[in-house]
Amino acid sequence: MNYVEKSGKTVEEAVENALREINLTRDEIEIEVLEEPSKGLFGFIGGRPALVRVKPKETPARQARALLEKVMQTMDLDVDIDVIEKDEKILININGPDLGILIGRRGETLDALQYLVNLSANKNTDKRKRILIDIEGYRKRREDTLKKLAYKLADKAKQRGRNVILEPMNSMERRIIHTALQGRDDIYTFSEGEEPYRKIIIAPKK
Repeated sequence: MNYVEKSGKTVEEAVENALREINLTRDEIEIEVLEEPSKGLFGFIGGRPALVRVKPKETPARQARALLEKVMQTMDLDVDIDVIEKDEKILININGPDLGILIGRRGETLDALQYLVNLSANKNTDKRKRILIDIEGYRKRREDTLKKLAYKLADKAKQRGRNVILEPMNSMERRIIHTALQGRDDIYTFSEGEEPYRKIIIAPKK
């Protein structure tokens, strides 16, 4: 929906009529008065109602949804997009059949999609919000897998008494590994290398 146009005896009444149709609050809309009301001859003959055009304000959440809907339509994918807006971030969950193509190898396609949506949705906005996109619960499953891997390799580093080097990961996945092992007192973790080949080292404490 781009906008609705509604009339009323007054501008205020026309706006209220529009709000009822688009189901938004006054803070969420932009109002353009197309015609001011006029009383006409003798106060009633040929009178003209007020006419307003009301459209939703452009927000990062709405722009993100619109972009994703366009991408899904272009790819001919039947999906449900659930947007949850919080103070500093926007969580977007995409569900539907056969969405592996949107996830890619180890989430690379999903990360690229998330990056592009962040750039586009936060363009020309006063308050930038971090947008996190998940598909069919992939990120939670990946997090669980990374935690199990972290525990296993930490034990390996301790038992063998030497460093274990993980494969390159993005910053989000590295943070999961660091956080999972930060409570251990027998090993420590650090990152080295340059993006996108930066990797985690699990080292035993001497």
